[in-house]
Amino acid sequence: MKDFVIYTALRLGLFLLTWGAVTGAWLLITDRAALGLTFLIAFVLSGIGSYFVLSGPRERLARHVEERAGRATAAFEERRAREDADDQS
Repeated sequence: MKDFVIYTALRLGLFLLTWGAVTGAWLLITDRAALGLTFLIAFVLSGIGSYFVLSGPRERLARHVEERAGRATAAFEERRAREDADDQS
């Protein structure tokens, strides 16, 4: 859960930083910022940026999810084996 919260917070922070930069640049070029368009541009740019910038936290999250899924699968198989053993008795 901790890895998920960290990755999500970093992803949100990167988006907000990107949105602020895009909106600031837009305001420097023009007098008005189209918030919807800057939001969309920042969303795409932060998505691309997170692929490179947040690879470490993303890998840790993926490893954690994979370990948890492995434990759940092992527990399920153990319960199923016990049921099969009980049915044969």
